[in-house]
Amino acid sequence: MNPTSELKPFNSFGIDAKALSVFIVENKQSLHQQWLKAKSDNLPVLLLGGGSNVLFVENFDGIVIINQLKGIEIAECGDYWHVHVQAGENWHQLLETLLQKGVYGAENLALIPGCAGSAPIQNIGAYGVELKDICDYVDILSLETNQETRITASECQFGYRDSIFKHKYQYGYAIVSIGLKFAKMWEPKLTYGDLAQFNPETVTPKQVFDAVCQTRRNKLPDPKITGNAGSFFKNPVVSAEQAAKIKQQNPSCPQYIQDDGSVKLAAGWLIDQCGLKGHEIGGAAVHTQQALVLINKHQATGMDVVNLAKYVSQSVAKRFGIILEPEVRFIGRHGEVNAMDYIQWKRHQSPYSW
Repeated sequence: MNPTSELKPFNSFGIDAKALSVFIVENKQSLHQQWLKAKSDNLPVLLLGGGSNVLFVENFDGIVIINQLKGIEIAECGDYWHVHVQAGENWHQLLETLLQKGVYGAENLALIPGCAGSAPIQNIGAYGVELKDICDYVDILSLETNQETRITASECQFGYRDSIFKHKYQYGYAIVSIGLKFAKMWEPKLTYGDLAQFNPETVTPKQVFDAVCQTRRNKLPDPKITGNAGSFFKNPVVSAEQAAKIKQQNPSCPQYIQDDGSVKLAAGWLIDQCGLKGHEIGGAAVHTQQALVLINKHQATGMDVVNLAKYVSQSVAKRFGIILEPEVRFIGRHGEVNAMDYIQWKRHQSPYSW
């Protein structure tokens, strides 16, 4: 297709930013060629899938390549289903297909926006399941050499909203496909939220899928209607000692003990306790139903969202002494920038300070 420079259709926040050119690619050859041309022109390159986890803080002085490689292959081997997915497949539509085909195990990740190729980068997760729990491998393309390499799940260095694709393979590589692995003997994960109401002996994958979809639709705005990038901040992980202090003065605080003894807190709850639902700065606002979501309410600029995120971060820091780190990737004039550099603040004393 002919290139455009408008980025608004390609980011779920609906930020009205521009690039020099935007190209949609549907095969690996086009992906490689567009990257080579940009590099020969000495221009920065940004690879996007669904644009569901980015915030353009200014115009991008380079080439944006939209990865729309498509295809889903399902095979069975022994006690497992093996699913090979091209990076440009819509994540939620993939899960709908798997459910229809009788391949179960990803239901908790329903309605997470974006494409399959973006899922490993963030190690997406929800309701007690993360991508790492079902990932078998990730196929990456070296844009310099045009060579494809398979990275096994154990090599992906998955962490909380983190992976090797944010580090070693962040630049000069493109995820072109991923492999998922599901046990045929399905075991539901019912530890979070409304899923706890189900009986693990009788619940069906469809019930879990529908419940997750219903909960997300009730709490999260549809980006097609109201621009947003889903959860804006990561849920902070604190020491058991700090968590105990917070729990003592805030008995209703949701807390989730981690394998190493640390405790994960709900960022949305912390923000809500600061009374920030509905708070607006410029055209950006904190969502009234879920405080973890920042929205484009009135033709917000990227800096409107940044300023709101900074205010939210400062408010939580003053009350709880906890640093909220953006989950969303900030994109500047020449590429990704450090989000914390944009919302930095001075440490404030609090009842729970370090």
